[in-house]
Amino acid sequence: MKAALKEAQKAADKDEVPVGCVIVRDHKIIARAHNMRETKQSAYAHAEVLAMQKASRKLNTWCLNDCDLYVTLEPCMMCIGTSILSRVHAVIYGTSDPKGGCTKTLIDIDRIPELNCHPIIIEGVLQQECAAILKQFFKEKRKRRKRDPESFKKQDKH
Repeated sequence: MKAALKEAQKAADKDEVPVGCVIVRDHKIIARAHNMRETKQSAYAHAEVLAMQKASRKLNTWCLNDCDLYVTLEPCMMCIGTSILSRVHAVIYGTSDPKGGCTKTLIDIDRIPELNCHPIIIEGVLQQECAAILKQFFKEKRKRRKRDPESFKKQDKH
């Protein structure tokens, strides 16, 4: 999770929501990524999706059944769906997402027995550190918005 936190910091440094992810196989990191939605102007550029794409390229397979995904924030519906379809062995996350978390918070995937694959879900790993980077990022965003509301009006039109 510490490596995922480093990725989250890279996202924050680019003014992206600070979420970081690493994929681990045989106790080694094989892929790492951070949020890049603003940079790539893509709704799909979440840390988890980008990391799974990298892991798939590295392993030359879409099936990541012997891999574990570590991410700083509870995955959204798209990201947990992608991890299920990729057959990820385990999803380990730092802090819950009350507005978009779909492993335990808004949706508990363990309560959907029809899914053909259920990754192991582990929550709360380095929770305080993972929550702190997000809180700090949004605190700074609010300060900047207060200082220069005009620049944010342009962004809010999207």
